Amino acid sequence: MVVGFNHNVMYRGDVFHIQTEDSGVNNPHIITLLYRGGTIISSKKTTYADILKVDNLDHVVEELMKEQHKDMMRRLKSGEFDDRAFGTSPVPPPSTASAPPPAPPQAKPATPPPPSPPKAAPEAARPKQSLDEIILDYLVAGDDK
Repeated sequence: MVVGFNHNVMYRGDVFHIQTEDSGVNNPHIITLLYRGGTIISSKKTTYADILKVDNLDHVVEELMKEQHKDMMRRLKSGEFDDRAFGTSPVPPPSTASAPPPAPPQAKPATPPPPSPPKAAPEAARPKQSLDEIILDYLVAGDDK
């Protein structure tokens, strides 16, 4: 039984590591991890619990591992992980039709600042009465009207 595969792959000037492991019949799954600089960029886990009783299980699992490992390499080389690995979208292949260049982003209009709260009245303009006195004066003046 093969325990796993490990490959370093050079892509866009960086080394990526692809690791595929079999967890064994007690935990029947195959895990493939794609690393760049110690960071996992992608992973794929496949179970094979449904084929545990097949003849030649070791050979079948080894073939599944190889295919999953190669698939991760193909996906890397196709640019599928460029955004995660480099923070950019994959570069599309050149086309034969000439497309107009994308329009530059439009600047958003500046939002005016919210109005400032009204300023408090100066001390001289404030009445020297308490709130109770102001209310009482108001009520008394209302009786005259």
